Amino acid sequence: LQEFQSSGRGRFLLEHAAPFSAFLTDSFGRQHNYLRISLTEKCNLRCQYCMPEEGVKLTPKSELLTAQEIITLARLFVKEGVEKIRLTGGEPLIRPDVVDIVGQLYKLEGLKTIAVTTNGINLTRLLPRLKEAGLNAINISLDTLVPAKFEFIVRRKGFHKVMEGIHKATELGYRPVKVNCVVMRGLNEDELLDFVDFTKDLPLDVRFIEYMPFDGNKWNFRKMVSYKEMLDTIKQRWPELEKLPCETSSTAKVDYKVPHFQGQISFITSMSEHFCGSCNRLRITADGNLKVCLFGNSEVSLRDHLRSGASEEELVQIIGAAVGRKKKQHAGMFNISQMKNRPMILIGGFPVSKMYSHVPFWFLSPEPALMSFPLCQDALQNPLNSKQWGHTFSHWLTLRASYCIFQKDPSSTFDTKCLDASPVGQVSVDCQSKEASSGSEFYTTDSGPYTKVAHASANLTHTDEEGRATMVDVGGKPDSRRSAVAGAVVLLGERAFGMVRQNQMKKGDVLAVAQIAGIQGAKLTSQLIPLCHNIPLYHAEVSLSLDEARYAVVIRSSCQTWGRTGVEMEALTAASLAALTVYDMCKAVTHDIVIKEVKLLSKTGGQRGDFSR
Repeated sequence: LQEFQSSGRGRFLLEHAAPFSAFLTDSFGRQHNYLRISLTEKCNLRCQYCMPEEGVKLTPKSELLTAQEIITLARLFVKEGVEKIRLTGGEPLIRPDVVDIVGQLYKLEGLKTIAVTTNGINLTRLLPRLKEAGLNAINISLDTLVPAKFEFIVRRKGFHKVMEGIHKATELGYRPVKVNCVVMRGLNEDELLDFVDFTKDLPLDVRFIEYMPFDGNKWNFRKMVSYKEMLDTIKQRWPELEKLPCETSSTAKVDYKVPHFQGQISFITSMSEHFCGSCNRLRITADGNLKVCLFGNSEVSLRDHLRSGASEEELVQIIGAAVGRKKKQHAGMFNISQMKNRPMILIGGFPVSKMYSHVPFWFLSPEPALMSFPLCQDALQNPLNSKQWGHTFSHWLTLRASYCIFQKDPSSTFDTKCLDASPVGQVSVDCQSKEASSGSEFYTTDSGPYTKVAHASANLTHTDEEGRATMVDVGGKPDSRRSAVAGAVVLLGERAFGMVRQNQMKKGDVLAVAQIAGIQGAKLTSQLIPLCHNIPLYHAEVSLSLDEARYAVVIRSSCQTWGRTGVEMEALTAASLAALTVYDMCKAVTHDIVIKEVKLLSKTGGQRGDFSR
């Protein structure tokens, strides 16, 4: 700010500042001097949180704002009192004329700040020209510091390009470089401390953003990590964390700094503690609609009025009327999640809405084959690169098998609210549903006849009241005989299948090694699956057979014990580890291997009774 005030441009703007426009002041006295303009709906990444599973329908190019229309509207807003413009997307840096747009915005008298929010992929290449054109603030979206996890989230490579962009921004003198990190339970909340440590040697402002609901992102409050929870986690590591002063209209709740660190951190609390009372932002979408609230579904087309020849005075009146209708605050996290709104990619707000419902997408995949993802192969083969993300991968098959995926029966009265967060043709069971009580009948997606599952629990047993993971106390349960049988199928393809059958694999006897691996996996289940009890197995068996019709290895595992909790997870882990071992021993021949049908076949014992698929 001091540098700005001492510059010639800064002194001129301060000396000639006009009274703030009544048209940009709402009925609650909030003055809107910050405008976000989306330059495009397109993006060079495919983030699972930002893009709905079904994709987004892009607006025809002829209906998007041209560069001249963007400058015309920007000039109008600046004339009325807007002092800061942020360019967003989609990904704004893939627009070919973005440097020219920045240059033209810089010429607008009264505009103090030109900022951009980017995914960072093109930043290193474009930033020198953007800086020369007048760009003076940068926000970079980055939700993980683990390369393998980054590739999983965005479905593209590019982690190192983003990191290069961050370093390039610091080299060119941007202070601070803001890094936007949306925190989601089960995905990246374990990286909070790593992100704080990221500010040690770099002038960054890492902004932890609460996960927000948008159309298509299947928001669930259990995935949201509140800023207070984040702050508590960070203070346990750095109790000396210092609180910094922040602007009244800042989206950040509070700024903090670890003493002697170059950078700082902050929290954006749109959900747990909204900052609507100091909101000073307006948004223009790529197709020219004015949004006065990020979470509102009310929009006014400035493009249509502009193209119909509306005068500047008429446009100001239209804008003023929209601003005047702005509500005191948004509807709250639970109501917002039910409202119809644009997907995040089409709004150009925070890079939030990050990805899942209460079930990660791979649980809902109709072909639940971990090895169909090159990323997963990389994470398993390169544990040093995958860091804690590899921990998640190692649990995948077991968790996938233990999570219930159901097909809705047309005659069922199951609460349809739980259908909203699932792909077409599948539902994920909302275990809080009143209908999901003991004795309910559910139907699996397996081919063939539907399977009846009796005595389903009405509640998740491994979460507390706040949705956090917790271990079940089995101390009060009676001992009983417990058994479980699980299965898996590995589709190898004709060539690999033939080599397995002839025992020609260079690594050795595939079936024998996989059998041993499965038994070992059963015995190590409590070390692999965090909330499983350590159970003394008195029998574990794994058998593998060849199915020539499908060029497949069919795996069957069984476990038995006498105790207070079941051995389903032990049987599933055995089948999963055997399947992964088959993959590992055959991958030199082909990577076109599919692991599927990992599932519990039967169980006996326990309070919920027996089960047979």
